[in-house]
Amino acid sequence: MTATTADAPPPELRLPKRRGVELSLLIGAVLISVYGYAAVGLAHDDAVPPDVAGYGGGLGLLALLAHLAVRFRAPYADPLLLPIAVLLNGMGLVLIYRLDLETPKDQAAPTQLIWSTLGVAFFIAVVVFLRDHRVLQRYAYLSVAAALVLMIVPIFFPAVNGAKIWIRVGGFSFQPGEFAKILLAVFFAAYLAANHNALAYTGRRIWKLQLPTGRVLGPIVAIWLISVGVLVLERDLGTSLLFFGLFVILLYVATGRTGWIAVGLLLAAVGAFAVGSFEPHVHSRVQDWLDPFASIDAGRGPGQLAQSLFAFAAGGMLGAGLGLGHSILIGFAAKSDFILATAGEELGLTGLTALFMLYALLVARGYRAGLALRDAFGRLLAIGLASILALQVFVIAGGVMGLIPLTGMAMPFLAQGGSSVVTNWIIVALLIRVSDVARRPHPDEVETGVVAPVPENER
Repeated sequence: MTATTADAPPPELRLPKRRGVELSLLIGAVLISVYGYAAVGLAHDDAVPPDVAGYGGGLGLLALLAHLAVRFRAPYADPLLLPIAVLLNGMGLVLIYRLDLETPKDQAAPTQLIWSTLGVAFFIAVVVFLRDHRVLQRYAYLSVAAALVLMIVPIFFPAVNGAKIWIRVGGFSFQPGEFAKILLAVFFAAYLAANHNALAYTGRRIWKLQLPTGRVLGPIVAIWLISVGVLVLERDLGTSLLFFGLFVILLYVATGRTGWIAVGLLLAAVGAFAVGSFEPHVHSRVQDWLDPFASIDAGRGPGQLAQSLFAFAAGGMLGAGLGLGHSILIGFAAKSDFILATAGEELGLTGLTALFMLYALLVARGYRAGLALRDAFGRLLAIGLASILALQVFVIAGGVMGLIPLTGMAMPFLAQGGSSVVTNWIIVALLIRVSDVARRPHPDEVETGVVAPVPENER
């Protein structure tokens, strides 16, 4: 007797975990970073740096520990997120080490390696101990309270390079606003997830924009205004712009109303014009942006932005080669705000494009994880965290290339800055956790046989 097609069981779709792919990409990321480290030494001193094995071994150990945490605690996570983070962090250490060779009395690479180790430790802690991202939704108001405290405290400390965003105690310093952006992303995601229907379908309609009631929109706008106001007092316009962009993006995602984007752009333009006109520190940066070569015409020599543009021009298509550029002439911010100029000069347009593609892929995988989730909080959290990275890259790259005024932020993973690298590792860890939930087979699908989990021995 022949069995009919209707009697046949449904086909099983086996969802691979891709941990072997992740490990292979991690090996490639470490090898590329080690090659860059050796290339810098050969170009500058005609010899491979004596500690290249230690650098490669240390970076490889950090990558392996992070991989093991993902393998055993988030087995279905996106296999591209961790390798991209390791490669960007490794290349950042290479670029900082290359600039250290020009400033023997100011060595930043060893400190950056320590901060990177701390960042990976936080990454592992988040992946291991945060079993479900939805737990964070319970602490929405605690998160926003902690964020406001972190942003207010630097006001009572001296300004550094015109901005009050640092806390310095002895030889230790950190930037609390970096951690505040994650906490605000958690709050925005939790509040908008709980009120997205009211935001989208209640209130008064004006032209093509549905304005929700003040009771619904009021709390989140008040928190945003307080946070931005504090940052304006601290003269940290880069982070203010980041928070504003995060607010508008999540509001658009939660409501689906494109009118919020238009309102956001209009408010950003008005705010930027007002602050740029009346705040001296920001006004000087706007003037430098409008005419970056004014100091040369006045006989004072090129400023930082002009030197950055010269570095990009000198790089051409393929670059001068690692260790062969002159971007150290930019000055004190060469290892932080303007480290992208070193990449542009020594790696050329080709290498710079590769770096931007890595950032784009990191952001895209974060968006993909968020869109695949079934819960609104996780979707908004993933999109918010990925948007933080995207906005940082846009603001920093636009500033050092002369597209927008400088903001003084740190390029994710590349630039010198302990608070920044630790925060970015935490963001990647949260995206890993979210992507694990997004790619994991749903219990209903496993029970019905539509999806069969891959056995533990299959990699």
